[in-house]
Amino acid sequence: MEVLTTAEMQRADQLTIAAGTPGFKLMLSAGQAVAEAAHALVEEGPILIVAGPGNNGGDGFVAAAELAAQGREVSVILMCERDQLQGDAASAARGWKHPVLPFNPQAIGRPALIIDALFGAGLSRPVDGEARAMIEAINANGAVVLAVDLPSGINGTSAAVMGAAVNATETVTFFRKKPAHLLLPGRKHCGRVRVADIGIEPQVLDEIAPQTFENDPDAWGSAFPVPGMDGHKYARGHVLAVSGDAAATGAARLAARGALRAGAGLVTLASPRDALAINAAALTAVMVRPVDTAIEFGELLGDKRYNTCIIGPGAGIGERTCDLVHTALTAQRHLVLDADALTSFAAKPERLFEQIKSSQHNAVVLTPHEGEFPRLFSDLSNKFPGRSKLERVRAAAERSGAVVLLKGPDTTIAAPDGRATIAANAPPWLATAGAGDVLSGIIAGLLAQGVPAFEAASIGVWMHGEAAREAGPGLIAEDLTETLPAVHRRIYDALGVEY
Repeated sequence: MEVLTTAEMQRADQLTIAAGTPGFKLMLSAGQAVAEAAHALVEEGPILIVAGPGNNGGDGFVAAAELAAQGREVSVILMCERDQLQGDAASAARGWKHPVLPFNPQAIGRPALIIDALFGAGLSRPVDGEARAMIEAINANGAVVLAVDLPSGINGTSAAVMGAAVNATETVTFFRKKPAHLLLPGRKHCGRVRVADIGIEPQVLDEIAPQTFENDPDAWGSAFPVPGMDGHKYARGHVLAVSGDAAATGAARLAARGALRAGAGLVTLASPRDALAINAAALTAVMVRPVDTAIEFGELLGDKRYNTCIIGPGAGIGERTCDLVHTALTAQRHLVLDADALTSFAAKPERLFEQIKSSQHNAVVLTPHEGEFPRLFSDLSNKFPGRSKLERVRAAAERSGAVVLLKGPDTTIAAPDGRATIAANAPPWLATAGAGDVLSGIIAGLLAQGVPAFEAASIGVWMHGEAAREAGPGLIAEDLTETLPAVHRRIYDALGVEY
């Protein structure tokens, strides 16, 4: 599903209004959706609506009137005087035939439900003064909280906390999600997110042309590789993963198994000779070949059937790893770079980017976590708060010429052309040693089967998260490859593929 920035959502509203739907009708639909969500969330007890001076507050007034008409006990706190409201918000307030309470935290009382209709998604400056005091009082109250559009205090596009933010139990938004519903820290404040249809036609997206999507099968289902009846292993690609030395072999084996489980026809581990026996003893379906130098690696790549490489997990940091990467790029192979391969270029990232761009028809995926990302993109690190994670990853993809995947609870992927996906399906227990190595392998296995780099990275991240959910709390990295078959079946079911 498409994800819209606040500006893109405003454009969707404008296009809908220009096509003949009055703005107040949209507000009525939004307010009714809020009332429906409120009743589903808390079926009895008093409801308090905290309304702001803009359209978010207007949605709150519509919800108040709707809930009162249903017989609920409703009260409204308004941030400004009624006569200061303008446009559709003023029209909505006229539908509330009861007094409003003063904008004072002490007026909150002890409701069963608080509806946060203060600011919504358009907040662009930090909250302070009375507004901040109200937000803090809402959080301290203990009542269930339903946020309208976004919890107040969250920037809809960047997901940043603007000084202070409401902690919602549930958020009801309209038409499409915004980045802050998926990115941290905004997502942490949203609780469950409900998307309501308020009468905006999907055709408006043709003009808006959004480039951000929630990472789920709707975004990439058509690219998922399904083996044909007449298929064979050689048609599904051959992944070559680079192992570390005898003391660092596990990461590459995890990646190799991930590639095989993702559907690659064959997987081979390029192993230093001192680790050959260790790797051979620990592997069955994955083959092992002796490789000590970049020259030997290049000779192995003389076999065109090796169409995809994984370099980084346990590979070691230094010039040898840089040479291996250069060899794979020169050989025009699909490539996943992770861990040590990224750190090896920390002193000279432009050297890597130039090599990637000189092989533009290759599929190259970089998979850093937040600790590795600044080693290649120092000016885009999360220490610079002016840019959201989405903006940083997009800038990194454009600069490097590769698909960049920045791992985390809100893993974000961007292609050099600006397309991006944000994942929200990874459970907390996925944060465990070796999980990233399995992810690199899954992506490589998809690349080997001919999936384009952006889609391969997005599919891989989603499968990785679902495998962790399937394994459950307490998982270790080895469990992920064992639960991937169940994830494959889930995708097949979603696509209507028989198996």
